[in-house]
Amino acid sequence: MFTGIITDVGKVASTERTLDTRVVIETSYDIATVAIGASICCNGVCLTVVDKADGWFAADVSDETLKVTAMGDWAAGTLVNLERSLKIGDELGGHIVTGHVDCVGRIVTFDTVAGSMLLKVEVPAELSGLVAKKGSICVDGTSLTVNDVEDGSDTSIVSINLVPHTWDNTRFRDSIVGDKVNIEFDVLARYVARLQVRG
Repeated sequence: MFTGIITDVGKVASTERTLDTRVVIETSYDIATVAIGASICCNGVCLTVVDKADGWFAADVSDETLKVTAMGDWAAGTLVNLERSLKIGDELGGHIVTGHVDCVGRIVTFDTVAGSMLLKVEVPAELSGLVAKKGSICVDGTSLTVNDVEDGSDTSIVSINLVPHTWDNTRFRDSIVGDKVNIEFDVLARYVARLQVRG
């Protein structure tokens, strides 16, 4: 369980195909405090630490995870938003994030607006009912507030403001229009949608 508050921007050191795909990520975390088997949210994807040394950790990524996330585009040098798992008693500064990606979105706009960055992300229209104006959304592991949702027939556009602190302390500073991003909708919205289907 996570909160969507990014605590480090790591960098992919290498990807290697074994039975799955092993990803090595450089980090400024104190690796001595990271256990083998610990969960770390990497661009919104919950991964398990399988190896580590000072300055890096490794995780194995299944073919299924590569298929349903934007991780298939990762290469050496890719910046990665990182968050360690929530501990009981930690401050919940964002919103509840599971690290289970709902869909892959695409950045369609970056515009500077009054000192902030206006980010617009395209998501599948059939999932747009899971996002609401002034609600929470997780984009590449970052808890963000939705400004607006523009519904279309095939896709919907989610508008978000990135304040300077978020811009400076996340991988968004390295993103460009057309980039794929991992999207996790508010977990409460998932359950409400499921109840409506069963209702």
